[in-house]
Amino acid sequence: MDRVSENLLSEFSSERGLSHLTEDKRFEHFTSFIAVSRHYSDTFDTEDILVGSATGIDSIAIIVNTNLVTDVANLEDADILGELDVTFVFIQADRGPGFDAAKMGAFGFAVVDFFKDNPTLPRNKEVTDAAEIMSEVFKRSSKFKRGNPVCRLYYATTGTWTDDKILEARRQSIISDLKATNQFREVTFVPLGAEGIQRLYRQTKNAIEREFLFQSRVVVPEVPGVTQAYLGFLPVPEFRKIVSDDSGEILGSLFHSNPRDWQDYNDVNNEIKATLESEAKSRFVLMNNGITIIARNVRPTGNKFIIEDFQIVNGCQTSHVLFQEADRDDESVMVPVRLIGTQDEAVINAIIRATNRQTPVTEDQFYALQEFPKQLEAFFQTFPNQQKLYYERRSRQYDRQSVERTRIITQPNVIKAFAAMFLDEAHRTTKNYAGLKTKVGKDIFGKSHKMEPYYTAAFTLYRLEYLFRNAKLEAKYKPARFHILLAARMLAAASNMPQMNSHEMEKYCQPIMDILWDQSSAEELLYTAVKVVDDVAAGEFDRDKIRTESFTTNVIVRCKELPKYEPAQAAE
Repeated sequence: MDRVSENLLSEFSSERGLSHLTEDKRFEHFTSFIAVSRHYSDTFDTEDILVGSATGIDSIAIIVNTNLVTDVANLEDADILGELDVTFVFIQADRGPGFDAAKMGAFGFAVVDFFKDNPTLPRNKEVTDAAEIMSEVFKRSSKFKRGNPVCRLYYATTGTWTDDKILEARRQSIISDLKATNQFREVTFVPLGAEGIQRLYRQTKNAIEREFLFQSRVVVPEVPGVTQAYLGFLPVPEFRKIVSDDSGEILGSLFHSNPRDWQDYNDVNNEIKATLESEAKSRFVLMNNGITIIARNVRPTGNKFIIEDFQIVNGCQTSHVLFQEADRDDESVMVPVRLIGTQDEAVINAIIRATNRQTPVTEDQFYALQEFPKQLEAFFQTFPNQQKLYYERRSRQYDRQSVERTRIITQPNVIKAFAAMFLDEAHRTTKNYAGLKTKVGKDIFGKSHKMEPYYTAAFTLYRLEYLFRNAKLEAKYKPARFHILLAARMLAAASNMPQMNSHEMEKYCQPIMDILWDQSSAEELLYTAVKVVDDVAAGEFDRDKIRTESFTTNVIVRCKELPKYEPAQAAE
């Protein structure tokens, strides 16, 4: 491996707590991360997509409606809109110094075999689980909104791709074989050599940057807290440059600041679609409120604009309909645009609130989606280094910082961990996560809620994931990880839990945090919690059994029967 690739691999491994692994396993994590990051914009754990090289495939990622689906239960949440847009990503990682036609062929054969009803290659548990998700996806084929799924293959080595005729013929043959199944609207096979790996990894470290032509615009007079602002119109081809990722898909992370996600084709969105399909499409610019873009960096040069680290804070519905329905080359359809350059968080939040007033979002929801995460982010970082966590308020906001990636906690994981530990809803964390999200602004991220239970839940999850990542706990317990968090809280804390807005909640969480901050005590507590869950499950960790309300109830009952956990050193 060349020196640059070796250093990048070392940096990646250190940031994600993977340095203890062998180089070949670290390379699998590394290449899987950079390949999937091209198609999935949120933070994810590469451990969730590695499949152990059982069939010549190292990693499989299944992305449905911008969700990384790692479990059939996740698919149910991704399918709530009633329509599916699906991407399959396969990675083979080979540390060898060059591309091997035989290995390419084995990789391609394994991918084709993966989609067969009666596969010929043996499958381990990870491949079997991925194939189960794939089968469930194709059972919903009537819901493919943009056509059949997309299939992306990446073969990564530390060598150089030279367009060798034999290798190119093998690559094209694999693409043809997959297209011949008539299961995909698009198939790509990307050979990644050292140069490509280095380039893609560096891209993951940089904020999203887009260049476009903004000819029809006026400058907004000076506004306090705003470095520059423009009002104007963009034709569809220029608009697509802003919202598309490198693979031509809509970049879902651009809309994280919207109080409302894409709502599918409701009455309003169907009207937008109808306009784009009619002879009145040129009047679209007069009939739509358009989009609002907030960028931390705006660099104009004449009519050419470069924006960096930006979000579309209003216009999520318009953007999705335009992207899906408008002719990508039609310059007659113009989009009204507000482009605002600012790094002032107060200004950003004020604009988000003001521009989204037309959507049915309550004050509590605004607070939960904008203010509470901001406070949580600050609270997590008030602790000393060994106790510090990083709440990811904006998608991949820490990518350019030297932060231990295992300490980054995403919003979905905070919600799941909190709901499991403090709302006794461990069974809903995967099977009905969409139901949990409806509690945001009320039972979760409430205005007067104390920060301590959220930190406690997140730190418990951080400790538990360390045990899984370092093989100190068997992977079979992963389906019950949130039940383990619930058991840990019940074992370590008093039985009567105070209200989330009570000052007593701080005192309630402190003993749990004291245990968690000592690694030995934390591991002892979690092993005890695992024993409780294992006893209740009778050693059978079937997903359908684990993710039921009755199983959660049985864990709670069992914990109440046990004495309160005391750290060993305290007992002495």
